[in-house]
Amino acid sequence: MKNFISKYKHVWILSYAMIYIPWFMYLEKTITSNYHIMHVWLDDLIPFNEYFIIPYLLWFPFVGGTIMYFFFTDKSGYYRLCTYLFVGMTLSLIICQLFPNGTDFRPALDPGKNIFSKIVYTLYATDTCTNVFPSIHVYNSIVTNIAVMRSEALKKHHLIRLASTVLTVSICLSTVFLKQHSVMDGFGSVMMAYVLYSFVYGTVAEPDSKKEREKAIG
Repeated sequence: MKNFISKYKHVWILSYAMIYIPWFMYLEKTITSNYHIMHVWLDDLIPFNEYFIIPYLLWFPFVGGTIMYFFFTDKSGYYRLCTYLFVGMTLSLIICQLFPNGTDFRPALDPGKNIFSKIVYTLYATDTCTNVFPSIHVYNSIVTNIAVMRSEALKKHHLIRLASTVLTVSICLSTVFLKQHSVMDGFGSVMMAYVLYSFVYGTVAEPDSKKEREKAIG
């Protein structure tokens, strides 16, 4: 462990979990009533579909796996990704604390219908319908995909980039088809990702090749 920490000192930033998890759990336990209902007319037009639990759960290995990829291969990309993720996650908790919010349109489920309904039923039982705006599922998926798209090492891996984008879109859609979030929650996440992008990556585009970098240097 000593050798690992010595070699990968940048692991320290992952200690953010010790801040985020207790804070999130505190909000889950304390915000149980008198919260603003996030709901727009478009939510009523989106049908519930239990099969979207598949991309919804793939969010965990997608975000975690991408962090690990950058951790071992690209320290600069790793710091940028973690900063992008953690700043947004912190802002999300602040918003939920100052502006308590939740949804009220989860459908009644029959866990015996199929395995997917059973998993969603379990999800509903363990995850409250509060602290939904902005959606961390949507925000983290978008941010993770941006990191993949900006990676120099992954630019030649077109299938990985395509899979990342398709999975990101699927995860974002899953939040509304599972009735975990309102369309408003997703929109708020997109706006937050857009605003924070320049903070993390800057406003000047990075050269895409060695030749362009040398040209830029002069």
